[in-house]
Amino acid sequence: MRRLLIITGIVVLLVIITIVLLRMRTKSFSPEADVKFEDQGFKIEVFYNRPFKKGREIFGGLVPYGEVWRTGANEATIISTTTDLLIKDKVLKAGSYSLWTIPSEQNWTIIFNSEIGQWGVKLIDGKANRDEKRDVLKFEVPVFKHKKEIEQFTILIEKIDDGNELNLMWDSTLVSIPFTVVWQSISQ
Repeated sequence: MRRLLIITGIVVLLVIITIVLLRMRTKSFSPEADVKFEDQGFKIEVFYNRPFKKGREIFGGLVPYGEVWRTGANEATIISTTTDLLIKDKVLKAGSYSLWTIPSEQNWTIIFNSEIGQWGVKLIDGKANRDEKRDVLKFEVPVFKHKKEIEQFTILIEKIDDGNELNLMWDSTLVSIPFTVVWQSISQ
C-alpha cells in the first residue's frame, strides 16, 4: 500500500511539473502584456498574451471563424475596470472579467465573462475554457480591414471624440469596442 502511495505521488508530481513547464514554454512564444488606461478618475487595465503571426493565416485559419477565442494566447485575457462602462447601450459593472470573442469575416461577437484566471483552452480538446453561464455581457461589433499588417496581436485603449475604444488588432484585422464611462459610478 505504501509503495502504491509513493508511485501515485510521484506520478502526480510529474504531471504537475509537466504542466508548469509547458505553460512556461508557451509564454516564450506569446509574451505577456499589460495595457493600462487612466482618464479623469477611472482606470482600465488589460492583461493578455501576445501571439505572433509568423506567416500564418490568422482569422479563418489559426483562429477559426465561428468559434470562441480566448482573445490572445495562454490564459484568458482579463480586463479590469474601476468604474461601470456603457458598451452598446449595456452596462458592464466595475470589476474584472475575462474577454472572449467569436470572430467572423464581417462581425465579431464580444463576450465579457465573470470567471477570471483560467487557462484559455481546455487541455483535453483545445476548446475555449469558458463557462457560458458566467457571461455578463455579449454583443457584436463590425470588423475593419486595414492595409498595415500587424505581426503581433495587440490590444490598445484609445480616447476618441465621444468616448473611448478598446481596439483588438492582428494581421490586417481591426475590431473596435466603443465604450463610455458611467460617471455616476465614479462619484459614488
